[in-house]
Amino acid sequence: MGRYREMHTFVTVAQAGSLAAAARHLKLSPATVMRTIAALEARLHSTLLIRSPRGVRLSPAGEQFAQRCEHILAQTQVAERAAAGLHASPEGQLTIALPLLIDAQVFTPIAVAYLDAFPQVRLSIQACEGVPRLLKDGIDVAIVVGALPDSSEFALALGMVRPMLCAAPGYLARWGRPGSLDELKSHRAVLVPSTGQQAPWHSGSDRALKAARVLTCTTQRGAIHAATLGLGLIRCMSHEVHEELASGALEPILSDLAGDEVPVYLSYRHGRRAEARVRSFIDFAAPLLRDHPAFR
Repeated sequence: MGRYREMHTFVTVAQAGSLAAAARHLKLSPATVMRTIAALEARLHSTLLIRSPRGVRLSPAGEQFAQRCEHILAQTQVAERAAAGLHASPEGQLTIALPLLIDAQVFTPIAVAYLDAFPQVRLSIQACEGVPRLLKDGIDVAIVVGALPDSSEFALALGMVRPMLCAAPGYLARWGRPGSLDELKSHRAVLVPSTGQQAPWHSGSDRALKAARVLTCTTQRGAIHAATLGLGLIRCMSHEVHEELASGALEPILSDLAGDEVPVYLSYRHGRRAEARVRSFIDFAAPLLRDHPAFR
């Protein structure tokens, strides 16, 4: 078996976490998959997989080798598609990673317009927190809020967002509008544990913003809805409440003390060598995202 087939088999096993699952995916017998991995390990004089009754996991050497194999296989696929002329017409599945709440507030209308312009493309949207691993997670394009790691291959700056403290007009009418950090002690807060907001909030000067927790929600979407109903103050990012701010359902408070602006990027792989569906999305979506008021 050639080296390409060996790498493809190994990467499939690494991603599946099971020899049997990889064999089903590859439509090979488990014995053939086991022989292929054994031959690869023998040729490299290295243990790549650690077997256990629960399946297989990568050894430290296997993790490094899997990353390099994934990169080689991806580059090979790009080269084959380019040679076959598949860059000429955008088609196939495009996987996009988005921060939570950017979908409804910003992205969905742009996605609908893109699919209308390029009907042969299928979008697969993944919600994520933090910076996604494009190659490892099989992501073509990602909108990233925050600083990018040095390893990011290509990125376009879209604009800025900022942390905010918000409240509904009804809440402010009942409880008053806080004019300083110290006044927050007499106010109520809606929190989301998954975003780390169960701990005391902090302002841009790193002073604790203390308000009594009245409700804890499992999602930021739920917390924002609760805040619009007047249950308490909420700490969020500006893009997460763009529509609520525009409609007047929420109002910013203590804007000068909430925190510094954060950059937003469109990150993707392969640059100008990217496949047509990736390149077409970058060219189509980047100007619309830059012009979106949520990123100003």
